[in-house]
Amino acid sequence: MDMKSTLVLGGARSGKSRRAQALVEAAAAQRIYLATAQAFDEEMRERIARHQGERDDSWQTVDTPLELVSTLQDLKDSQRAVLVDCLTLWLSNLMLGGRDVAAETAGLCAAIGEMKTPVCLVSNEVGMGLVPETPLGRAFRDEQGWLNQRVAEVVDRVEFVAAGLPLVLKG
Repeated sequence: MDMKSTLVLGGARSGKSRRAQALVEAAAAQRIYLATAQAFDEEMRERIARHQGERDDSWQTVDTPLELVSTLQDLKDSQRAVLVDCLTLWLSNLMLGGRDVAAETAGLCAAIGEMKTPVCLVSNEVGMGLVPETPLGRAFRDEQGWLNQRVAEVVDRVEFVAAGLPLVLKG
């Protein structure tokens, strides 16, 4: 498959990150991993280390917990394929940082459209579970759903991963 822009959705431990990494590895010999996670505790540091251990030396990692849009704009002419993992943590960072989520989402969608190199974005599908009990939880679920919809509109391909198996929704 000739990858241009792809959104890979799934639930926790669905295999979405592994699927996205395989797509990017098939797309280019040189790759950039845009990491949105922040290691605030030991458990998260271990998760990040595990993800890093799954990538070889052909990957360059760039930490971008908040400035994803400007980072993508800087990479739009790159010869390296780009993996963004993940939009869910990026959204959480934006909301907790008091950022304008609608403006950031619009900027992200514009940046995706300007990419001349393959880009694959990972995001969680959070709307299939229980209704969160707190206002912040409900706001996050709503914003995540809207973010996923906006990104799905602008990418060439959308895959949903469950039990490690990809289902093509678009493209």
